Amino acid sequence: MYDPGYDPVMPVVLRDVVYAVKGRRLIDGLTMRLFPQTRTVIMGPNGAGKSLTLRLLQGLIAPDSGDIHWGTAETAAPGRHDVAMVFQRPVLLRRSVAANLRHALRVYGVKGSEQVKRIDALLAMGGLDALRHRPARVLSSGEQQRLSLVRALAGSPRLLLLDEPTANLDPASTQAIEALVNRAHEAGTKIVFVTHDRDQAARLADDVVFMHAGKAVEAAPATEFFARPASEAARAYLDGRLFITEEN
Repeated sequence: MYDPGYDPVMPVVLRDVVYAVKGRRLIDGLTMRLFPQTRTVIMGPNGAGKSLTLRLLQGLIAPDSGDIHWGTAETAAPGRHDVAMVFQRPVLLRRSVAANLRHALRVYGVKGSEQVKRIDALLAMGGLDALRHRPARVLSSGEQQRLSLVRALAGSPRLLLLDEPTANLDPASTQAIEALVNRAHEAGTKIVFVTHDRDQAARLADDVVFMHAGKAVEAAPATEFFARPASEAARAYLDGRLFITEEN
């Protein structure tokens, strides 16, 4: 079903990215490198800029300065359907489960018998086949989030952004979402996952980017980050301590 098509040496690079609202820099000189075909978890306290970073990558907002480079060419940019995003709260159409998927596939240019096959495959992937005719907005929270995730995967994105997608879910629903994320990763999709849950990060992450005050203050392989965080901000966060700087 997936064909992410990532060049194995192609990173996404953010350089000195600034995003401000009413003169206040919410993203302040953000520089990070996101390597393809890995699961990158972004962590940090509330207000660190994690969700804004995902929105910048998705193109929902534009930086005031700095650059986001895609691919091996400095000027490369993602195609229309190369990036997909799943929010903490599902955003679903007032249609059936199957109709939500059908609408997404139409947007992606999938038609006819191929569309029918893709809908069946996506419903099976999300464990939603028995709910195909049910209105999407009456599903449980976990079912809605599974629908949101398989809908995001319908276009075979190269980059999948997830903004705390399991924050309000029970353990069984969380496990189902993580399984879908890992399935996408195994198929070659780059994963960027925001979470506050250290245990979840340890389960999912290949590498961790830790953000504080709109900056990426640390980036490391997950095992190294959790064993030996290099920054005081990350050490305080993992210890459950407050970390206050003059900028705060």
